[in-house]
Amino acid sequence: MEMDSSGLTSSSFDKDRHITFLEMMVHTLPADYQEQDINRLTLAYFAISGLDILNALDRIDKDGVVNWVLSLQEHPSNESELENGEFYGFHSSRTSQFQAHDVWVLSRNDSHLASTYCALAILKMVGYDLLSIDSESIVVSMKHLQQPDGSFMPIHTGAEKDLRFIYCAAAICSMLNNWSGMDRKKAKEYILNCQSYDGGFGLVPGSESHGGATYCAVAALRLMGFIKDDSLSKFISSSVINVPALLEWSLERQTIDGGFQGRTNKPSDTCYAFWVGGVLKILGAHHFFDKDALRAFLLSCQTPLHGSSPSLSAVIALLLIVDAVHFNPPKVYTVYVAYMYDEVNRPFIVRLNKWILHQKSLQSDNLIVKHMLYKKLSA
Repeated sequence: MEMDSSGLTSSSFDKDRHITFLEMMVHTLPADYQEQDINRLTLAYFAISGLDILNALDRIDKDGVVNWVLSLQEHPSNESELENGEFYGFHSSRTSQFQAHDVWVLSRNDSHLASTYCALAILKMVGYDLLSIDSESIVVSMKHLQQPDGSFMPIHTGAEKDLRFIYCAAAICSMLNNWSGMDRKKAKEYILNCQSYDGGFGLVPGSESHGGATYCAVAALRLMGFIKDDSLSKFISSSVINVPALLEWSLERQTIDGGFQGRTNKPSDTCYAFWVGGVLKILGAHHFFDKDALRAFLLSCQTPLHGSSPSLSAVIALLLIVDAVHFNPPKVYTVYVAYMYDEVNRPFIVRLNKWILHQKSLQSDNLIVKHMLYKKLSA
């Protein structure tokens, strides 16, 4: 067992140290993060969700957080403006909310779909009644962001269109309990077109399967009601997605170091442990990966100074999934889909522990799981 100079071992989770780091991130951005002020709301979401998971929301001024978040919402001047094509959600920071003076800037309304997701999630976590906000402006104007193919762009001035923003839209509608802001049938068809031959989902149709994109697809389908929790045990041939292929692809993402990778032939990363682990949790298949190995990998990613990493919410959430930390489950929808592609190409060979697979096969009453594990044992 390794121990750093501060006394933090590679097999221990220092809750207090994580809380201190998260509390610091809520109040003051460290120098290395200050250039990310444009994403201030997202960073606040990471920190506050971490504190929520660790039952430490008493460390922040909830009223102050509510007032700050609400001040970032963009409001139409009148009802007719809801049909002008703009999106009336939340700005990502005070920086994007300033009145534009540059003649080349066409619009000062830079409210963003992902920022709106983060804002609503924060308000929900700190106990604010979402019925008290101007939700009508959000859902009515959000319809303008959905494209003819069912995808969403995040801002009305134009941007990339992919699964991340379908997930954000679905989460927004779910939290507001108002689905008038999106065409769920079109969104479902776009998601289904993103499932690849190997079972995973790419960000857009025809792209490589990716852990983050796969989570966005499965979670959005779950929020929209097209799949149910524990889809594995309730699987039938008419399922809207190819569950067996998805299960196989997801289980194969656990690497020899215990972590999860986002794509084939890529190194493992804490964030992908969350994305792929979340998919397995929704499917009801989270009992079929090596939890002890994943726990050890996640704990090894703690830094000695503050016990956390930039993807700290992903680490803490996964520690909950693998029963490494016994706290109450988080009350919010998951970590924001701001994952980054890792361009480091480190080939490796995935080696499966056949004894563990055999034990899991014996313990499973699910025919799909038995079939998948049998295929691995026979490989």
